[in-house]
Amino acid sequence: MEIAQAIRNDSHLPAWSPEAFEAQLRDKGRSYHIHHPFNVRMNSGGCTPDEIRCWVANRFYYQICIPRKDAAILANMPDRAHRRLWIERILDHDGHGDYEGSAAGGIEAWTRLGEAVGISREDLWSLQGVVPAVRFACDAYVNFAAKAPWQEAVCSSLTEMFAPQIHKDRLATWPTHYPWIEASGLAYFRSRIPLATRDVEHGLQVTLSYFNTREAQHHALDILQFKLDILWTMLDAIEKACQ
Repeated sequence: MEIAQAIRNDSHLPAWSPEAFEAQLRDKGRSYHIHHPFNVRMNSGGCTPDEIRCWVANRFYYQICIPRKDAAILANMPDRAHRRLWIERILDHDGHGDYEGSAAGGIEAWTRLGEAVGISREDLWSLQGVVPAVRFACDAYVNFAAKAPWQEAVCSSLTEMFAPQIHKDRLATWPTHYPWIEASGLAYFRSRIPLATRDVEHGLQVTLSYFNTREAQHHALDILQFKLDILWTMLDAIEKACQ
């Protein structure tokens, strides 16, 4: 999948400095789905139990696609040092070691979130609650990660820059607005805050070094926008499914 690039008048200029380029990347947070009306309503206590369950069931498909996406990127990485860092992302979601407690992985933690909101493990894993547009968006992301140069796929992961705040918001507001949700089910959000911060460090290192011309830097911004659009589109579809 190719990422469309707009025609810019400054592509002939020297590359931004690493600091200026990082600032441009971080500025993309204005398009993060933390600002989507459904997410705002959800974190303000405006969702019904059925809407929360709809969101959890659909986001589960994204959760199980994440290690597939990361495995696709890993397969394209020729450098062992990068693979050693990137494989941690797969283990974070699929689990590792004895697969107990925090080692159970993010997918298991999301399964427990599903149970906490009233979705049985069997129903969640059946994927019957996943709407077609969410499947399409997630599958498009996995397909992009498999076919793009690995550095471009790494760049797309930089939405993690914006993730800690969305998890902090849920941890701060859900216990008050949705006391019917078992508190233990919120462990996924808590676990992702330090992991996202760690992942961003590696992703930024790759992106800032690989995209080293102004034209390439604009392409990186387009890639990040593509990923932001996927996350936004998923919420569009979930919001419609809840109507």
